Amino acid sequence: MINQETVNKIIETAQIVEVVQDFVNLKRRGVNYIGLCPFHNEKTPSFIVSPAKGIYKCFGCGQAGNPVSFIMEHEQVSYPEALKYLARKYGITVVETQQTEEQIEQKNERDSMLIVTDYARKYFSNTLHNHQEGKAIGLSYFKERGFTKETIEKFQLGYALEQRDAFTQEALKKGYKLKYLIETGLTIDKNNYRFDRFAGRVMFPIHSLAGNTIAFGGRILKKNEKTAKYLNSPESDIYHKSNVLYGIYFAKKSIVKHDKCYMVEGYTDVISMHQAGIENVVASSGTSLTENQISLVKRFTNNLTILYDGDAAGIKASFRGIDMILEQEMNVKVVLFPEGEDPDSFSHKLSKTEFKDYIESNEQDFIKFKTSLLLEDAKGDPIKRSHLVSEIVSSIAVIPDAITRGIYIKECSSLLNVPEDALYSETNKRIFKKREAERKSRFNKAQQEIKQSQTTAIPGFVEEVFAEINEQELISLLLNFGNYELYSIQDEATFTSQTITVADYITTEILNDDLEFKNLVYKQIFEDYINALRNGEPLDEKHFINHQDVNIQKIAASLLSQNYKTSAIWEKGGKKLETTESKLKEVVQKAVSAYKLKIVQKAIKDNQEKTKEAGNDMEKIKVLFEQKEILLELKKDLSEQTGHRIIF
Repeated sequence: MINQETVNKIIETAQIVEVVQDFVNLKRRGVNYIGLCPFHNEKTPSFIVSPAKGIYKCFGCGQAGNPVSFIMEHEQVSYPEALKYLARKYGITVVETQQTEEQIEQKNERDSMLIVTDYARKYFSNTLHNHQEGKAIGLSYFKERGFTKETIEKFQLGYALEQRDAFTQEALKKGYKLKYLIETGLTIDKNNYRFDRFAGRVMFPIHSLAGNTIAFGGRILKKNEKTAKYLNSPESDIYHKSNVLYGIYFAKKSIVKHDKCYMVEGYTDVISMHQAGIENVVASSGTSLTENQISLVKRFTNNLTILYDGDAAGIKASFRGIDMILEQEMNVKVVLFPEGEDPDSFSHKLSKTEFKDYIESNEQDFIKFKTSLLLEDAKGDPIKRSHLVSEIVSSIAVIPDAITRGIYIKECSSLLNVPEDALYSETNKRIFKKREAERKSRFNKAQQEIKQSQTTAIPGFVEEVFAEINEQELISLLLNFGNYELYSIQDEATFTSQTITVADYITTEILNDDLEFKNLVYKQIFEDYINALRNGEPLDEKHFINHQDVNIQKIAASLLSQNYKTSAIWEKGGKKLETTESKLKEVVQKAVSAYKLKIVQKAIKDNQEKTKEAGNDMEKIKVLFEQKEILLELKKDLSEQTGHRIIF
C-alpha cells in the first residue's frame, strides 16, 4: 500500500509530456503537443497532449486522462503499479513491505506474471555472473561474441542451467506460483513432470516499451539437430509477439533523436549495433513483420532502414512486410551487407566509425533496391521481366501518396526500360482493385452490423403496454443525436451511399413492431421525426426548443440540457466504457432493446393476471400459456441484447 503523501508527490512531479514522450513521438503545436495515438492505429495524428492542463486526449478513439491513467491504459497495469512506474521514472522512493506468498497470489493475473518474469530475469542474470556453470558456459559465450561487461549488463543477459528443473524448483522455493510459471512459459508441465523451457540456454530478456520483462529468447549452445537453435517464450497475457520489437525500450529515445530507426533480424544484431554506437535499432526477432510492429516504430519516426545480410531468398521473403511499411506512408531504405555477413558479425570487423560510415554510404531507397535485385535475377528472360514489373508495381501501388507514386514510376520506368504510361496503367489497376475490395468489405461489414444491431421484434398480440421511462431515453437520443450517422452503406450497383441515422434506426424499430408512446409529449416529438424523415427534412434542436407546443419546448430544453452527449455509460461491475457519442451504436441499440424489454416484462405480468382471471377456460389458458412461452423467450433475448446498464 502506497501512502497518500507519496501518491501526492508522484502526481505533482509527473509531467504529462515527459511521460507520454517515452511512448509517442510528440511535436509541438502551439501550446500543446500532437502525435500518433498509441491506443489505436492512425495515419493522421489526432492525439493531443496539454502540458498546461496535464492531460492527454485522442480525438480519434476518445481515450483521455492524466499521467497515471496513461500508464495504466498503455501498460495495462493497476493504479498502484502505474504509480510505482512513475516513481521509478522520477526517482521517488516508494516504501513497501516485503511481499509474502499470499500477497503474490493476491496480485491480479497480469501483475503476477510480470513479477514472475522479472524474478526470472534476475535469476538468469545472477546465474550467468555467479554460478560456476553460468560463468564457464554462458559468460564465456557472450565474451566470445565480443560483448563487453557493460553491454551484457545493459541488456540484462543471462543463463539457464542445464539441469532440467533448476529454475522451476528455485522459483517454487521462493514462493512463486506454478500457475504463473506455466502461463509465462518459463515452466512446462507435462504429465505432472515439471521442467524448465530454457534449460541449457543463454538468455535474452524481451522488454515492453516501458521496460518490463515480458518474455525471453533463449539460444542453445550445444549442437543438437533435434532442438531449435533459438527458442522464444510462448504467447501469453503479457507477451504478444506481433506487438513487440526486441530492443524498442533501449532504442526509443535514440530513434526520436535521430528521426530514424534501423531494423535487423536477431537479438545479437541489436546488441552488437548498440555496442558499435548505433542505438536506434530494433529487431523483429525472426518473425514476419506485422502492422502493429510497424505502428510501434511509426510512433517515434517515419524513417525506417532495413539491414539485410547477403541472403537473397530471405530478402525476397521480406518484401511483403516492406510493402506494409510503405502502405503506412513511411520512408523505407535498405542496407545490404557483404555476402556471409550480418550486422552482428560485420560490426566486429570494423571500427565504430567505419561501421557507421558503411551503413550511411550503402543506404538506398527500397523501390530502387528491389528493382535492381529483381533485374539481376531476371537478366534477359522476358517472362521473368514481366513478373518483375508486376512485383515492382505491387509495391508502388500500396503507397498512399500520389506524388510519391509518380516519382517512383518515373525512376522505375528508366531502370526497367518500360514506358511510364504502362507503369501508371498497371499501378492504377492495382489501386482500383484494392479500393473495390475495400469498398465491398465495408459494404458487407455495414450490412452485417445492421443485421446484428436489429433488436428482437415484439409479437402482435402485445397491445396497450407502455414504458414511459424508456420512452424518455429514446426521445433524449433523438433530440441529442437524431441526425448522427449510425451506418453508411455503399450500393454496389449505383456506387451511391445510403446513410442510416439514429432517427432512422429508432423510428424504424418502433414502427416495425407497431409500438407507440404513452406520454403524449414524447409521442408528438416521435411523430414529428417520422413526418420529417418521410419528407426528407432532418430536424434540429431549434425545431423543438421553439415548438408551438409549450410542453414540447420544456421537455426539449430539459433533455437537451442534461449534458447527455458527454455522459458516461456504466455496465455491471462498474466498468466505465466511453462517452455516449463515442459508443453511439451500442447505446442506441441497447436503448431500443431496453424499451422493448420493459414492454415484454409488463406483458408477462399482464399475461399472469389474465391467466388467473381465465378460471377453468382451458382453451383461453392454453393460448395464454403459449403466449407466455413466447414472451419468456423474448425476455431472454432482449436481456442479452441489453445487459445491465445505467445512464448518468
